[in-house]
Amino acid sequence: MPKKLIYFILLLLVTSIVFSQEKVTLSGIVSDVKNKETLIGVSIYVDETKTGISTNEYGFYSITLPKGDYTLILSYIGYQNIQEKISLIQDTKKNFLLSQSSQLLEEVIITDNVKKVNIRKPEMSVNKLSIQEIKEMPVILGEVDIIKSILTLPGVTNAGEGQSGFNVRGGAADQNLIQLDEATIYNSSHLFGLFSVFNPDAIKDLKLYKGGIPARYGGRLSSVLDIYQKEGNKESFHMNGGIGLISSRLLAEGPIKKGKGSFVVAGRGTYAHLFLKLFNNPNSAYFYDLNTKLSYNINKNNNIYLSGYFGRDVFTLNDSFKNTYGNAVFNFRWNHLYSDKLFSNLSLIYSDYYYGLTLDFIGFNWDSGIKNYNIKYDFKHYVSDKLKLTYGIHSNYYDFNPGKIEPTSEDSGINPDQLDKKYALENAVYFDVEQDLSKKITVSYGFRLSNFLRLGQQTLNVYENNQPVLFNSNFQIYESAEPIGTVSYGKNQTIAHFENFEPRFAISYALSDYKSIKASYNRMSQYLHLISNTQSPTPLDVWAPSDTYLKPQLLDQVALGYFQNFKEDEYSLEVETFYKKIKNRVDYIDGANLIANEAIERVILNGKARAYGLEVYFRKNTGRFTGWVSYTLSRTEQQVAGRTPLETGINNGNWYKTGFDKTHNLAVVSSYKLNEKWRFGGTLTLQTGQPVTFPNGQYQYEGITVPSYSTRNENNLPAYHRIDVSATLTPRKNKGRKWQSEWVFGIYNLYNRQNAASITFRQNDETARNEAIRLSIFGIVPSATYNIKF
Repeated sequence: MPKKLIYFILLLLVTSIVFSQEKVTLSGIVSDVKNKETLIGVSIYVDETKTGISTNEYGFYSITLPKGDYTLILSYIGYQNIQEKISLIQDTKKNFLLSQSSQLLEEVIITDNVKKVNIRKPEMSVNKLSIQEIKEMPVILGEVDIIKSILTLPGVTNAGEGQSGFNVRGGAADQNLIQLDEATIYNSSHLFGLFSVFNPDAIKDLKLYKGGIPARYGGRLSSVLDIYQKEGNKESFHMNGGIGLISSRLLAEGPIKKGKGSFVVAGRGTYAHLFLKLFNNPNSAYFYDLNTKLSYNINKNNNIYLSGYFGRDVFTLNDSFKNTYGNAVFNFRWNHLYSDKLFSNLSLIYSDYYYGLTLDFIGFNWDSGIKNYNIKYDFKHYVSDKLKLTYGIHSNYYDFNPGKIEPTSEDSGINPDQLDKKYALENAVYFDVEQDLSKKITVSYGFRLSNFLRLGQQTLNVYENNQPVLFNSNFQIYESAEPIGTVSYGKNQTIAHFENFEPRFAISYALSDYKSIKASYNRMSQYLHLISNTQSPTPLDVWAPSDTYLKPQLLDQVALGYFQNFKEDEYSLEVETFYKKIKNRVDYIDGANLIANEAIERVILNGKARAYGLEVYFRKNTGRFTGWVSYTLSRTEQQVAGRTPLETGINNGNWYKTGFDKTHNLAVVSSYKLNEKWRFGGTLTLQTGQPVTFPNGQYQYEGITVPSYSTRNENNLPAYHRIDVSATLTPRKNKGRKWQSEWVFGIYNLYNRQNAASITFRQNDETARNEAIRLSIFGIVPSATYNIKF
């Protein structure tokens, strides 16, 4: 780190301490009044100083103020605002309890502007959806889906219907960091993209960072989807669940020790495959998952959490093919409060993604995956009312299994074949500062210093002129080079190492209490690569670490935005424009074989990518009718130039659209509460079709018709659009009954639009004419789900 930067940070700390000596600190925890679940991101606004703060990931807040009397206004989505007078003459701890909006009478509603904190914060390119909003959105087959809900946000798309993963601001799906209770999730989809792995009943909070990403996050380029599970009810035992057309779910929560500790256990599974057996159909596809979490308050300064997730997908075909894959994560966390101003969190995390195949018809099993062991120690330092620091250290050890093949029978006489395992160690230290420079200007700045070690044990190929890919000038194509030798590394030897300095900066200028202008810049580095030449991740995709040939990806992104709240926060508007560029983005030579390829460097070429666009996000936040409109106008391109003047590169070295470029992307989401019994929802989706490469001609060679193709991704599938609707019926609760139920009815793709998932070309055997065949996955799909809570 530059010495000048260190001196500047030390000067800030000394200055802040001097000026904070005559002040006192107010701190505490904000929780739900009924179950004592801590609440993340509650806005606490101090009316007299026009400043505020938000609770952290564990419901903790701390604010330092001069001695005196103050009016505090607390606001949280889905909860009743509260206003309270407080007199500060010394350091004070005060916990707050918030009630859900429906639990309080109309006359105590506070209408003061409580979003001034968000207007003034330098945080931008961030979207947050409440679980209640997600559950009110129409979904396919009645299965509430967190991943599909974020597709309605500006700048977020996916590769198509029934596809897994998502793309943020033109980034690839492997460039998203997805965390569940701080543990990395490597595959976020069930049933090959039909559903997400996140059970909404078990989820407490989620936030999507698209830019201006804080320095505590690293390892991915495009976004961070940060998800936290519920802690469980600390006061009483409760259960809730739902029965749908193809799946059911059940959650149980309650106190371990009333007011001190709690547990939550949630399970979910599908059973559609059971109906196939009634018709003697040997095929099946199903999933199941389990969420668990234990929390315990040791004393006023210490809390511990133990959380986990386990999920599996199973797909079988004619009893001769079986595919099993899924995630498993465990996390132990310890919160410690060193003082009213210094909060810490220590996390020990294990994450495992497994993929297995059983091929009885050829007598082999295949399995691959990635494991990582992660330790994190993070600190939040509330130095003064104008200065907050976040800093910490992270260390992550990776164990990659590219693939192991073994016979299904021990008597086959064939020995198992294990592709060389790969190991890596990623370390980082980070430092973030949020500072109020004046009443109008707030800044956030910091850095992340990352280090990556690619470790043995492995035997690597050596190539002539260090070129694993050769260019055939006669045929104008790229070909894999043959190794001229090998070099072996021991288990603890370093094969390659990389260091990157990743600065972050954001600024907010408040034009008034209701509108502001914000700008941000961040540099990110990514050392892991998803080896796949499909537009959407599949379970078979293999993760690989950076090494001698596979260089780390580096991103620089800038964004500028305008933010405004209207009519006492009834409406809000966010307009952002962004530009980002990426170095070392790989693409694959024509005909690349990626499965079980130990020398992946022989089929890849390094290039660069860029994305730029405009996002508009307009919300109606209050009233019976709520919802939002999001629109994105963007372009995403990639370039792989020739390494020498004689080489063509890909697409003749010109920029070409990536497979996830969507020029136009519009989503309209609405919810209307008619009365206490009926609530209605609707979603409109309209976007440019996915880029593809169509044939533009054909020729005859020895009696065989051979198509010729246009440049890469020059064409597009037809525009994608559909409307989904839902209706929720909540019967009036019987006072003598301890349980509450509801019916959720939905129609996915209301007007039965046959959206193209792909288009293939063939020659008709009867007419000998060429024809295009459209493949559509879903037409109109009705659904019904019965939910119960007790």
